[in-house]
Amino acid sequence: MSVTDLPAVNACLNGISAVFLGAGYYFIRHKNREAHRNCMVAAFVTSTLFLACYLTYHGYLAWYLHRGPTVFREPAGFRPIYLGILLTHTLLAVVIVPLVLITISRALRQRFDAHKQIARWTWPCWMYVSVTGVVIYLLLYQIFPQK
Repeated sequence: MSVTDLPAVNACLNGISAVFLGAGYYFIRHKNREAHRNCMVAAFVTSTLFLACYLTYHGYLAWYLHRGPTVFREPAGFRPIYLGILLTHTLLAVVIVPLVLITISRALRQRFDAHKQIARWTWPCWMYVSVTGVVIYLLLYQIFPQK
């Protein structure tokens, strides 16, 4: 495996995170706190691994290859849709970092009422970022591979 494989790894990590997030939501709805906790910790770990791989890949592009990220050019008619997904994904990716840390912190301190209040915002944002991360990969590297 090389650094050029990291976009696919990142998409897998985002997908796995989304699965854990979905399972965690299911378990808390069915009052299974232990399974919920385990899924959410797993989602946090996979998202953290994603972030490390993402930074590694983009650092490699910038510092060693002296390139920027891959740009979506073709098909030009689909570009605004792609950019809309990318923009919302990127903005929410920045927002979820403190949200996730606060949400986990409240759970660890067993402040479950406060945890539940913020988790209502954290979970859908985190799920959106995880799913759109996979969508962005598919659009950029599989469906419309950019040259």
